[in-house]
Amino acid sequence: MGDFKYCVWERKYGDAMDALRKEFLELLEKDKEFRYAVAGYLGVLEVLKRLDQIADAQKKLIEGQNKIWAEISKIWDEISKIWREIEKVWKEIESVRGEIKALREEVSKIWEEIRSIWSEVKKLREDFNKMLAEIRSINMRLERVERTLEKITLSIEDDARVIIEWSLRGRGIDMRVRELILPDLQMNIYGASDEICIVGEVETRAGVSTLRELERKFEILRSKYPEYLRRRVILVIYTLQPTYELIEEARKKGVWLLRPTVEYVRPDPLWKEISL
Repeated sequence: MGDFKYCVWERKYGDAMDALRKEFLELLEKDKEFRYAVAGYLGVLEVLKRLDQIADAQKKLIEGQNKIWAEISKIWDEISKIWREIEKVWKEIESVRGEIKALREEVSKIWEEIRSIWSEVKKLREDFNKMLAEIRSINMRLERVERTLEKITLSIEDDARVIIEWSLRGRGIDMRVRELILPDLQMNIYGASDEICIVGEVETRAGVSTLRELERKFEILRSKYPEYLRRRVILVIYTLQPTYELIEEARKKGVWLLRPTVEYVRPDPLWKEISL
């Protein structure tokens, strides 16, 4: 019986101690002053205060460190964005470099073309200078030919007037044959007496176009300058070499056609009667 009571007491005491221990630990954890009181009682109050301060400082340090890491994270995010932008810029730079390279190649080709063109231009200039020299030489020869032809033409015109005067005189027609120059008309052969006049053309080589030109000039005289005409008109062409067509046309039109020693066409009568 005594042992039983002792066991019951021991159990109650153990339970009370457990409850007391638990309450004591809770007070230490939750009640700061109680904790300090116990610590002071145990001789470690100052150490606990310092540990608490260290804990607070460590907490603040951790909080500051967390803020720093947050800022560093933001910075790294910005750096990542910057690097992405830099990568884009480098890609653009590489693209521009490629375009510049292509442009340089095109410019190089253009310069090659320009050099080729200048070479061709140089050759063309040389050929042009040679051509100019040839043209100058040709012009000089042409000028000599023109002067010679002018002399021949003037000589032929003078001969024509002399021969026509002589032929007319042999037919009883005495008149001076000369050149007629009007504001809009020039005749190689012209002469007039009281009753008869002569108008004509002188050509080294003559065709039907010469006859047409003579008729045109005659119509101008008739319409604008009738005072130079007479009732009887002799149309004449003096040429060293007439075409066959001209001979036939002159025969039809009654135009006197001759050269120094030959009368290709001699109308009978020699003149035409016109009304003024």
